[in-house]
Amino acid sequence: MADPKSFFLSAEIADYLVAHGTPPDEAQSALITETAALGPVSGMQISPEQGAFMTLLTRVLGVRLAVEVGTFTGYSALCIARGLADGGRLICCDVSDEWTAIGRPHWSAAGVAERIDLRIAPALDTLRSLPTEPIVDLAFIDADKPNYAAYYEELLARLAPRGVILVDNVLWGGGVIDPERSDEHTEAIRAFNAMVAVDERVMAVMVPVGDGLTLITHT
Repeated sequence: MADPKSFFLSAEIADYLVAHGTPPDEAQSALITETAALGPVSGMQISPEQGAFMTLLTRVLGVRLAVEVGTFTGYSALCIARGLADGGRLICCDVSDEWTAIGRPHWSAAGVAERIDLRIAPALDTLRSLPTEPIVDLAFIDADKPNYAAYYEELLARLAPRGVILVDNVLWGGGVIDPERSDEHTEAIRAFNAMVAVDERVMAVMVPVGDGLTLITHT
């Protein structure tokens, strides 16, 4: 495997962790390999163990409508789509035809392409076009960090009573506690984390999966 996404794990522990859960199947492995060939940008792909966690959570929640903000090459979409209830669908929000085109053949190979509604447009436009009703069972935010708070607000307003919002990269490679880091993205993650921690509308837990994953639901 490549270096673990969880910066606090050794490569050996990360390999053990993946080997002792449900491993990526043939379609997922092929997408991991193709994405890795892109070079350093492949670091935007979620880790295999995070993908397995998201499939399991989607299935346990009985998700019928999921929304993903930030699709990249489609691994997280594949994992969520795999866990959807019968007749369920996933709306993917992204602005890149180039990256998402890599995922499409692998969605088809996995038999989930018909469950995925990919919308190439600014994510806020797509989210604001959704009905203002509590219809979203699961949401995954993994896109431009300065807009995390805006995505969160749009999704929370549409989140089903027992729905869950997942937010990626909340540990930012450890940068959230590094006093030497003050770039826009790091500051945006810090501000988002602080906002959620005091938001009385929700309950949240930050878990050390991948690069840090926050799970959020209504109080």
